[in-house]
Amino acid sequence: MSTTIRLGGVPEHFNLPIHLARERGEFEKRGIDLQWTTFKGGTGQMTKALRNQEVDACILLTEGIITDIIRGNESKLVSIYVTTPLCWGIHTGAKNPLDNYQEVFSEIYGISRFGSGSHLMAIVDANSKGQKLDKEQFSIIKNLDGALSSLSNLEVDVFYWEKFTTKPFVDSGQLKRLGEYLTPWPCFVIAATIDILEREPENIVRMLRVIHDQCDAFMSSPQAIPLVSKRYEQQIEDVERWYHSTEWAIHGWISDKMLSNVIYNLKLAGIVDKTAHAPELVWKR
Repeated sequence: MSTTIRLGGVPEHFNLPIHLARERGEFEKRGIDLQWTTFKGGTGQMTKALRNQEVDACILLTEGIITDIIRGNESKLVSIYVTTPLCWGIHTGAKNPLDNYQEVFSEIYGISRFGSGSHLMAIVDANSKGQKLDKEQFSIIKNLDGALSSLSNLEVDVFYWEKFTTKPFVDSGQLKRLGEYLTPWPCFVIAATIDILEREPENIVRMLRVIHDQCDAFMSSPQAIPLVSKRYEQQIEDVERWYHSTEWAIHGWISDKMLSNVIYNLKLAGIVDKTAHAPELVWKR
């Protein structure tokens, strides 16, 4: 009898190895009934779903889930998912006169949610350049669709989102890319609720083994690039650049130094209170 595990993630090409594993029945072979939920609202929506026990685990931005665990989310990191940084595109609408990356820090930012990646990385980026963003500069647009509408209508001026996901809209002229920003740590991790870790520890390990094995296979598959191009409607040359700059984790080890780097930057940017105590973030098997 299979054990159900509810896993969530964004509708982006990073998660294709998991979708392929589901289609091939790889989770079922290990006794896992993996139920997938797509979260268009990104990390902020997923941290809320973890808190509300709507899912058992999620693949989300490293800085977002660490922030939320510090703020009381009863979840733990169980593995890195993508070990390379995320390349954030900094965008504005086609009709917006803004055309200089250095001018964005006084503008209105569209964010999916407070605490989401689009919110956190805007602050971290500004802070790295000696700039400070005020809360009044942020406007919630929920997801990429909301951002496209809000940018087009000049309701917001700036939007941070994964570069290759937004590139079709840049190519079509709907968005202008003003710049790029690399996350200064591995971009995606897998986190699970304490509840599922206590109830099904062995099955969480089995789920992770499937994910790591499939990510390992995906990184050496000659079909990976054409599959991503077809499924996510992206140009082959764009997928090639993305694929050859992305590495997935093939084990569950998480660096303590990486965690301290993230917490340092979150406190420096004022996202986490400087006196906040960081609880145990990583699941100890």
